[in-house]
Amino acid sequence: MSPDDSVPSDSTTAAATEPAPPAARVDHVGIAVDDVEAAEPTLFALGCERVHRETVADGSFEWATYVLGDASRIELVAPVNGESFLTTFLDEHGPGLHHVTLEVSDIDAMVAALETAGERVVGYAVEDGWTEAFVSPRNPTGALFQLMEYHDDYGEKGADDALFVHGERLDS
Repeated sequence: MSPDDSVPSDSTTAAATEPAPPAARVDHVGIAVDDVEAAEPTLFALGCERVHRETVADGSFEWATYVLGDASRIELVAPVNGESFLTTFLDEHGPGLHHVTLEVSDIDAMVAALETAGERVVGYAVEDGWTEAFVSPRNPTGALFQLMEYHDDYGEKGADDALFVHGERLDS
């Protein structure tokens, strides 16, 4: 670092020809567990409050969302019935960090920016309340990133202050 700079002198930024990614922020961290009810006492002991719990339409897994403080959110995901990506993950890795979800203001622009940068984006899907895609964990971080753009009707799942970071969707 130079004495007057807060940025290291060897830092790099995206080339001017690459599309700038749209606005994004961490929405939540997803933790894979064998059983939500068995795992959530740890979150309660940390001061978390459960604000949502839902089983997916095919019944293969459930997820529950917890808030901590004014912006931190944690999601527990657990298998319910049959084999799924989650049972495979738990068999191979055991309980633990599964994904980091980034709320994005424009998922199509984010996917384009990532693909231009050479990242592998998989699993693009329109769901009930959001559109999602994933950055493959076969990237240098080893992390699975879920990209999510909320739809207008997502707010029907509960109170905005519990569903969204700081109580509101990220503006596009």
